[in-house]
Amino acid sequence: MTTHLDQKANIKLLERQLGQQKESRQRLVLLDQLASHYTFTNVRKGQKCLAEIAKILLFIPNPDFELNYHKNTALIENQLYNYLLAEQHFQKSIEIVEERGDIQQQVDTYIDYSGTCLNLDKREMAKYFIEEAAKKLKAFPDNLLEARITCRSGFLSLHVNNYARAIELLLEAEKNITAAEHRLTLKDYYFLTLIYSGLGRIYEHNGNTTKSVKAYLKGANLCETIGMRTRMSWHYLNVGKSYLSLDEHDSAESFFSKAIQIQDDISQDARAGAYANLGYCYYLKQNYEVALELFGKAENLYIERKGDNSTNLSRIECWKARLYAEMNRHSRAERHFFKAFEYAADNDQKQLSDVCQHIAEYHADLENFKSAYEYLQLYNEIKERHNEEVNERGVMEMQVKYETEKSEQEAKMLRLQATGLQLKALRAQMNPHFMYNALNSIQNFITSEQTESATKYLAKFAKLMRQSLEYSDLEMISLEKEIDFLEDYLLLNQKLRFENFLKYEINLSEDIEEDIMGMPTMIIQPYVENAIEHGLRTVESGLVRINFSLFDEDTILCVIQDNGIGREVAKERQRKDGYHLTHKSRGTSITEQRLRILQKSHKKGFHVKTIDLRDTKGKGIGTRVEVKIPIIDLQIKI
Repeated sequence: MTTHLDQKANIKLLERQLGQQKESRQRLVLLDQLASHYTFTNVRKGQKCLAEIAKILLFIPNPDFELNYHKNTALIENQLYNYLLAEQHFQKSIEIVEERGDIQQQVDTYIDYSGTCLNLDKREMAKYFIEEAAKKLKAFPDNLLEARITCRSGFLSLHVNNYARAIELLLEAEKNITAAEHRLTLKDYYFLTLIYSGLGRIYEHNGNTTKSVKAYLKGANLCETIGMRTRMSWHYLNVGKSYLSLDEHDSAESFFSKAIQIQDDISQDARAGAYANLGYCYYLKQNYEVALELFGKAENLYIERKGDNSTNLSRIECWKARLYAEMNRHSRAERHFFKAFEYAADNDQKQLSDVCQHIAEYHADLENFKSAYEYLQLYNEIKERHNEEVNERGVMEMQVKYETEKSEQEAKMLRLQATGLQLKALRAQMNPHFMYNALNSIQNFITSEQTESATKYLAKFAKLMRQSLEYSDLEMISLEKEIDFLEDYLLLNQKLRFENFLKYEINLSEDIEEDIMGMPTMIIQPYVENAIEHGLRTVESGLVRINFSLFDEDTILCVIQDNGIGREVAKERQRKDGYHLTHKSRGTSITEQRLRILQKSHKKGFHVKTIDLRDTKGKGIGTRVEVKIPIIDLQIKI
């Protein structure tokens, strides 16, 4: 591929520049670029670059390079199976990116961290960060990042054995990445290899070995093409095992050998698996000496590795026992069968039942029928227990699937309700009286030849209508745009309806950053309109004051206050003259329903509180409405 060759040439150039560069800041820039590449292609070189970056950052602190340092270190530690260490670096990355990163950087970090969460079996944590990434990406859509989110969601389904949902999501992710118009990055290719690996696992589980081989081969071929060596041992091992299941032993041997020969020392588990399976291939060919040598290498690697490898060690011991049985070395065979039984008894009922079956067959071949019967009986008992465990797990998995699908359906219903309410809000958005009076006033400017005023306010009116339509398609906008919309709306009311008898103020507290703080669309305007229509319409000198402040780090408090006649008098007048009696129920009630949906989806208490303002004699002197609104970060690139 041309892109790969270009990339290879660029890395060579960076390496030469680094070798010639002495100045620390310039070395930092070069090391950062190289580390981002080596994270996926050469872990040892990546670690070397990161070690020097860490030293330079001690003397030349830089948050952007610190972010990349922690992210790349976390990705490498994840590949080295040091998941807890990876998590520590991801948490540092999140701290930095949430303080100063843009939306894409936040989403990218959340997606990467969710993978480590899955490796640590922290499924709820993984789900949380996948969902947070999806929420943030709504403001700034990015097809490739969305595909990565879909990939992680597929693996989340795979972890709970929801294979039908997993395959659907992984195929969708593959389609979206391969259809991308932009040149793919190394990380995009990395996610493709994950997708092919996941699809291979699903096909393997479903017994479709032919499709499994094809999926695993795609992953292996992609790694070869891009030079992504850190995962190649696993891909070769998976291809080899699938070929072995198809009884294509020569192909299986070839890929097991590749998995062993690749210089990828970080994947010791993959190398051990390759040695063990290659040994089994030689056992089937009755080349016992080579088989035993390979079994020994696999065993040593498994013992050196931390963690539970009892199932793999049991399988090797069982193969050794069968090998010695065929060589008529029965004392050795029985010794290895005993060790196989001992390893499997720890925590793997299925492997234990397989061992008992092979021991029963061994004794039957020796015509030791009593022992054969006893082990066959033990095999049946263990198999029955294993089947019970499988059934129990199946029930639990079905419950998990049900809860997951139920929550997804609830989320879809909430989105549908919010969309429906948003359309209703658009229809209820502008009071017809406002629109009629505004257009009538503009017409008066035209007929009286006040061309400048007519042009000015017609442009303002057109802008307001256009914004109203545009915002109806959006779930959220920046607070800055919301305020701009309210400014235009209030100005037109002031100039065209109330002939300057209406005054208004819009105030923001100093801790609000209106350009990067987002909020749901069309939330405030209905309350402002309600204040004008019901409180100020009959007042000679009306005032609407709108204040925005932070209620907490996740919530904006908006207070809309007027000096109108109050709700009681307004209701009485409406009862008498029937003046647009239903408008409040259409405008503000829709907004309150939307806030209730936001409360459910954000699990926070967003609410609307209306307070009647009175003088010392109890007479109504206005209304105060307090609206708590969820903050949605819309951070721009720094």
